[in-house]
Order: sequence, then C-alpha cells, then structure tokens
Amino acid sequence: MESKRRYTITSALPYTNGKIHIGHLAGAYIPADIYARFKRVTDNDVAYICGSDEHGVAISIRAKKEKKTPKEIIDKYHDLIKKSFFDFGISFDNYSRTSAKIHHETASEFFKFLENKKVFEIKDSKQLYDPKENQFLADRFVEGECPKCNYEAAYGDQCENCGSSLSPEELINPISKISGTKPIEKETKHWYLPLGNYEEFLKEWFLEGKKNTAKTNVYGQVKSWVDQGLESRAITRDLDWGIPVPSEDGKGKVLYVWFDAPIGYISSTKEWAERENKNWEPYWKDKNTKLVHFIGKDNIVFHCIIFPIILKAHGDYILPENVPANEFLNLEGNKFSTSKNWAIWLDEFLVDFPGMQDSLRYTLTVNAPETKDNDFTWKDFQARNNNELVATFGNFINRVFVLTHKYFDGLIPENSGLNNIDLEILKKTYEYPKLISESLDNFKFRQAVSLLIDLSRLGNKYLADEEPWKLYKLGELERVKQIMFVSLQVCGMLAILSHPFLPNASKKIKEIMNLKETKWTEININNPILNSQNKINKPELIFRKIEDEEIENQIEKLKG
Repeated sequence: MESKRRYTITSALPYTNGKIHIGHLAGAYIPADIYARFKRVTDNDVAYICGSDEHGVAISIRAKKEKKTPKEIIDKYHDLIKKSFFDFGISFDNYSRTSAKIHHETASEFFKFLENKKVFEIKDSKQLYDPKENQFLADRFVEGECPKCNYEAAYGDQCENCGSSLSPEELINPISKISGTKPIEKETKHWYLPLGNYEEFLKEWFLEGKKNTAKTNVYGQVKSWVDQGLESRAITRDLDWGIPVPSEDGKGKVLYVWFDAPIGYISSTKEWAERENKNWEPYWKDKNTKLVHFIGKDNIVFHCIIFPIILKAHGDYILPENVPANEFLNLEGNKFSTSKNWAIWLDEFLVDFPGMQDSLRYTLTVNAPETKDNDFTWKDFQARNNNELVATFGNFINRVFVLTHKYFDGLIPENSGLNNIDLEILKKTYEYPKLISESLDNFKFRQAVSLLIDLSRLGNKYLADEEPWKLYKLGELERVKQIMFVSLQVCGMLAILSHPFLPNASKKIKEIMNLKETKWTEININNPILNSQNKINKPELIFRKIEDEEIENQIEKLKG
C-alpha cells in the first residue's frame, strides 16, 4: 500500500428533475463511495465531493409540466436525492447544489477568467429553434436519425448507438423533444470553446499518458472522439434558467449546463473547506493531489475531454488522474426507463428493505457494469444475499462468535502452540489487505468484493476441516483454543476489510468484537488484530435472509 496522499474524489452530479434509482448507484455512487472509504482507511486525506445539478432546459420543462417554478422543482428533487443518498449511507464529505451562491460565483469567475484569456470564440450562428415553444433547443432536446449509422433516436450531441459526436444540425429529420414539432433555424450569438485547439494536448495527456491506466471502455470512447476531430462547442445557451452569462453581450443567455456542472465539483469543495476551516486550493491545484471522477459512460466525453480542456485552458488546476466510468446497468433484461417507471427507486427500496443497504451495495458491486453493460434481477439479489452474505460471510462470523461464547464465555483464547495449518491460515488472512488494496487501486471493485467473500470462505473451510466441536467433546481444549483464536482473527480481518463494501456489517461486527478502528496500514501479522482475554459481546445475526414472497412482490410492483 502506498504512503499517505491527498485525494479529491467526485461522483457525477445527479440532475434534479427526478429521483435516484439503483442504476445511478451502480454507475457513479457505490464505486466512488467504496473508493473514498478505502482511501480513508488506508490513511489518506480524502475529499469526497458531490451535489445536485440544477440548471438547464430539462428543469424548465419539468417545471412547465408540473405548473411550478424551476426553483420549486430543484428544491423538491434536491431534498429527495440528498435524503436518499444519506439514508443509504453514501459517505460524501460534501453534498452541495449548483443553485448555491458559491457555485454561481465560482462558475462566473471561471467564465470571466477564460474570456479575459481570450480562450473563447464568439460567433453568430444558426441554431435549431422550437417555434411552438418559442425557445432555442439544447442539443439533448433535438432527436433525429444519425447521419453515421442511421440510428433513429440519436441526440443532438451524440449517437448512443455508434458513439459518434454530433451536432443538432447534422441530424436527419430532426424533431424537438419538447413539442414534437420540426425545429427551424434561427440566428443567435454564442461563446464557443475551441476544442480542436486542444487535440494535441488530449493526445499527449490522455491517449498517451493514460494508455495503461484508463479503463478500456473509457479509453476507446475518448480515442474515437479525438480521432473524429473535435469541433468548437457552444458553452452558452439561450435560456432563462441557469447562470447568467457574465458579459456585456450576454443578456438573455446562460452558461451551458455542461460548462457549469463540472465546476460544481470545485464550488462544492470550496463550500466544504469553508465549513471545515480548510484551504480548498490544494484539493484542486496541488500536483500531488489525485483527482478521480466516478461517472456513467454517457458522461465520459464531458469528464475526459471538455472539463479537462476547461481546466487546462485555465492553467491553475490539476487534471483527472483517472475517470473510471462504468457502463449501464439494466433491470430484468431491459434498460431503465423513468418515463415507464421501469426502475427501482432508491427511496422506495429503503422503505421495502429497511436496514439492508449492505445487501444492495454488495449485489450492485459484484454485478457492477465495469467494462460492459450488466443486468440487475430481483432473483439474483435474493440469491447473492442468501447464499453469499447470509450463508457464507454471515454464517462464518456467527458460528465463530457462538462457539466462542459456548466454550470460553466470550473470552478470546490465548495464542499459543499454533500448528502449521493455523499459521498458514493466518499467513493467507494477512495477505488480504494487500490483495484487496491492489484491486481497488486498479478500480476492480468486482474483484475486490469477491476477495472479501473468498476470505470468509477460507474461514468457513478452516472451521469445517478442524471441527472444534468434536475436539471439545473429546476434551482437547488446548487445540480448540488455537482453532478459535485463528478463527477470531479471520473474523477481525473481515470486520476491518468489509468497511468499504459493507459499512453497516463492518460496524456491527466491530461492536460485537469490541474492535477499535484500525487503519489498513496498521495491520501486521506480528501484531494480531485481537488480543487474548478480550471479551466479545453477545452475537447477533449480521444479515437476514430474503424470502421468496418479498421478491415476488417486487417483481409484481415492476409489472405495475
């Protein structure tokens, strides 16, 4: 494990026009939370940053539909999203919002700084306009046929079928997603970020510099975009909801949401630092800080091309060390669809399965769509919980605790006279911090959580092979002490190593064992996790079984 460093870790800012579902969790929040917790327990300085993304045309549209103001919409969904995250246990150091004064100031300062450096191009251009709604159309609100692959539902900025970068004007037979009418062209003035000027920078920094560290799915998408050639992209919009363009000619215009949203990471860090009486700048400007963005695949272009170019153009900021984007999670074989209510909403899950956050965390981690799309099914959730968490991990912990109370009144036996089998088990057990750390440092979360379960399997097998219950009946108490001492060390290791993945279970096991908080950097085979004659508390089940009826109810709920 590496020596202490500073990490700025971000999760994609969720958009405040709807609730959080488990597809979001799998993409950008559980992996980031695991990573942030891991970096804290390996004695690093961590700022885990997020917040609500509250600008853009989609908010205005939602407000019109619900006959509310945009402010009412963002307040409603910001509160819902924030509560869901915190009830679930995502360990943000700060969760802010882009409507906050500190964000408006930070984003405006960024724009003015880049404008003064003459980074932008200011151009009059014809853009698509919805004559029925009397408004210009953001890229994502134009849909049509892709000119590259003929996919019929391509967006105005990107075709999700072939991955090509597009502009709204390139679409064949475009329609407005707001009104369904055919848009017209109308002239308007905008500020553009000349992405093409930074192609050489991207080739050197990312395509060469990240060749061996970027995930294959991320690298492939960035390379495709750069190879196609990058065109200037407007960073302002003709809208009435957002951050007003801080320029004399900017009346009636706002900053494009994809210019202002990533700057939200910086403003959220400022907010956190102010509250904690820290200096925010090292977390964004010190070259020794590692910046890691956790996102879904639809945001790769913004976090690996556009935002790095903005940071590079500014000149004072560090660039991302890694952007371990996940692919998409499907639900029961189909894509999540919020419009069709084909989703598992996080707030509803927490009501239906109280106290089972860890079970969901585990299932979404072991099935994480790390390099390709994956599927969540309720049956698999049940099987993972019952077979792996209850019958393997939880069963081992419970057996050891029950036997310790039965044979030694809960006292941890002395470490004496261990045989070669015992020593080999301990040696293997103390290898797991390094193995799991290596997996997490390489963003292999599925592999890491599988290693954790493997450790519980190692403990189960050892217990089954040594059969202390038989030896106890035969009066071989010294041997029983040795077996239980080793088994309890495995339990202690599981308690410590499970923290990033299963924080509630980890806390519960530590409380039963009276185990102090231990940094992974302190773990050493010559300094046992548990001392003999320490007492463990009365055992309780760590996980509960999920019944068939509960799963059937959820499947019926999906069917509507």
